[in-house]
Amino acid sequence: MSDSNVSNSHTSDSPRKNASESSLEDDVLVKKAKGGDEKAYKKLVDKYERALYFHILKMVKDREQVEDLVQEAFVKAFDNLNTYSTNYAFSTWLYRIATNNTIDYLRKKKLNTLSIDKPMKTKDGEMEMQLPDESASTDRDIIKKQRKKIVQNAIDDLPKKYRKVIQLRHMEEKSYKEISDILDKPLGTVKAHIFRARELLYKALKDKRHRF
Repeated sequence: MSDSNVSNSHTSDSPRKNASESSLEDDVLVKKAKGGDEKAYKKLVDKYERALYFHILKMVKDREQVEDLVQEAFVKAFDNLNTYSTNYAFSTWLYRIATNNTIDYLRKKKLNTLSIDKPMKTKDGEMEMQLPDESASTDRDIIKKQRKKIVQNAIDDLPKKYRKVIQLRHMEEKSYKEISDILDKPLGTVKAHIFRARELLYKALKDKRHRF
């Protein structure tokens, strides 16, 4: 997870000129959220969740993946509230994080779906892709295994209720509805638990990102 998704603007508590009432309300909620006020977090999520969903849906057509990306955007925003400056509207800052995170997702997805076994089609015909040398491939395999182990250890350290939903969602690739049925919990509770689990994972892995 890259910090490039988060604006590193200088923190400031000075209000913006001509800021709307809604934007100034956000400033108050952000200040409370920085102090650990859970209700303030929830109000910000409730206010922007639907708008962010449709914003990301313009770039990603898989609706369940969009829900994941919305959650990731909020997790990254809340974990980096100390970098937010009230010289800018919170909504603008949040949308930038969501947009950059979605672009990163699409870039990684494109790389993952590019097959090295098939020729690339160009306007001049087909071109075989050059395979990397074996030693480089081995190094990447080792790094991939280490990364997987680090993530798995972080998941294992989660409280049981959060560990279970993350395993079902990301290891077994279950839909939100399937997880709700399996755990016999309301859909809203499942989404809230996944959101919290991602937040805990993001914090746990933050200091280990240099290994990724």
